[in-house]
Order: sequence, then C-alpha cells, then structure tokens
Amino acid sequence: MRWVELLSITVLVVLISGYHWKKIKENERKDKVTFAVLIGVGWILFVLLIFFPDMPGPTQLIQTIFQPLGKLLEK
Repeated sequence: MRWVELLSITVLVVLISGYHWKKIKENERKDKVTFAVLIGVGWILFVLLIFFPDMPGPTQLIQTIFQPLGKLLEK
C-alpha cells in the first residue's frame, strides 16, 4: 500500500511540476530553482511521513533543543 501511495504522489508531483515549469519564464532562473527546491523538499517530507509515520515533528525537535536551556535558566 505504501508503494502505491508513493507512486501516485510521485506521478502527481511530476505532472504538477511539468505544468508549472512551462509557465515559469525561461529567464527567471531563481524562480525555477526555488520551485524545484520547494517541490523536492515537499516530496521528501511526504516520503519520510509515508515510511516513518511516527517521526517526531518540529515541536518535538524544538522542545528537545531548548529543554536543557529551560532547566538551566530555572536554577
């Protein structure tokens, strides 16, 4: 089932990318790079969430980083 989801979203990302890539003007290199990076990061996050659904989110990361600092400031 995971592979079907992965394949379907990959096809969808390729179709969306192909459609919007043509809409971006040729001389707008920064826009194309930004678009490609955002699409790539979104696809990578999707793949990670499909294969590792219990992956901690950004709030857990921030809590892990700042929890020792909070304990230090309480003293």
